[in-house]
Amino acid sequence: MNNKLYIETPIYKSYKLLEEQNKNVFYKMECYQPVGSFKIRGMEELCRFHFNKGKRNFIASSGGNAGYSLAYIGKQIGVKVKVVVPKSTSEFMIKKITNLGAEVEVYGNVWDEAHQYALKISKEMDAVYVSPFDDPLLWKGHSTIIDECARQMEQPDKIIVSVGGGGLLCGIFEGMKRNGWVSTQVITTETIGAASFYESYQAKKIVELKEISSIATSLGAKKVTEKSLELAYDFDVRPFVMRDEEAINATYNFLNEYNVMVEPACGAALSVPYFHSELIRENDKVLVIVCGGVNTQIKTLSNKT
Repeated sequence: MNNKLYIETPIYKSYKLLEEQNKNVFYKMECYQPVGSFKIRGMEELCRFHFNKGKRNFIASSGGNAGYSLAYIGKQIGVKVKVVVPKSTSEFMIKKITNLGAEVEVYGNVWDEAHQYALKISKEMDAVYVSPFDDPLLWKGHSTIIDECARQMEQPDKIIVSVGGGGLLCGIFEGMKRNGWVSTQVITTETIGAASFYESYQAKKIVELKEISSIATSLGAKKVTEKSLELAYDFDVRPFVMRDEEAINATYNFLNEYNVMVEPACGAALSVPYFHSELIRENDKVLVIVCGGVNTQIKTLSNKT
């Protein structure tokens, strides 16, 4: 139980963007994690905490990377995992989760309905309920990304990060505070139709979207965790929103640059240096969190472009 299941991921400098735009862009390659995304960090922190308190049953609500990561951690440490997914979840993703030995139950049309049901049955079964993004243990685990970055590079001028429910963003803020990176600007990225953080930041209060209408389903929380908005006002934050097509095209650019396929949710962050370089000054040192994601098939993306 002492060996970490997530890995210290490398930082790569983009020589493509240096050559084409004369911009200093660095990628934190969370796409190289064993589960393909940063989610493993928070899930490991959460599971080990409860495991050490004798808990052996875990129930999550997630149709994507959070459920997949929990299933992976559960298999490695030997606990029972059930993942409740909404009807919108692809068979492709359900199979990925069940391949790891987790039970999957389909409930509700959207994540919020699956979430409420998972909360209910976790209480009935005395199991640990695992949120995809709204838990301080998750944020603590995700914050280790910045601890690693602080060892790997000088403080950047800007950090670019995709926001879904806000769990990764909370971890980034927590890590930045711990490592004295409070003067670094944070550019948050979302797609049109899934921009709950953008709307909340502009309104200075939590805004719940009526629906999610973006292909970037991993960004598809109708409202972000309150902590992400609370912490954001302690930093220089610039929320940014782009079209689905730009996020998708950014994933193809990244595939061509590094031979790695990531989700459109991750493509949202990648789209800034690729297509919106006006947000980056010539001498800026820019760190992009390549959050990864495995909830995408190439044929699905091809149909959207």
